[in-house]
Amino acid sequence: MKKIVVILLALFSFAGTAFAADVIELPASMGKVSFPHKKHQEILKDCKKCHAKGPGKIAELGKAWAHKTCQGCHIEMKKGPKSCKDCHKK
Repeated sequence: MKKIVVILLALFSFAGTAFAADVIELPASMGKVSFPHKKHQEILKDCKKCHAKGPGKIAELGKAWAHKTCQGCHIEMKKGPKSCKDCHKK
């Protein structure tokens, strides 16, 4: 039984990586935001950094969450866009 659970977890983890969208276009009032999902997966290697509550669509999490989580991570890692115009393209 343990082996089956481990195998299913491994398959679920692989499937998330294999079928992830390359780039996700998020609508925003200040201009659309292009989110390079696959690039983030390759760099972070931990889905729980963004998907703490499990799989889900980032677009459904809202502006406040995105600003806190995404911008916060970029500031912490000293890498990636940090200002409004870096993400929001008219």
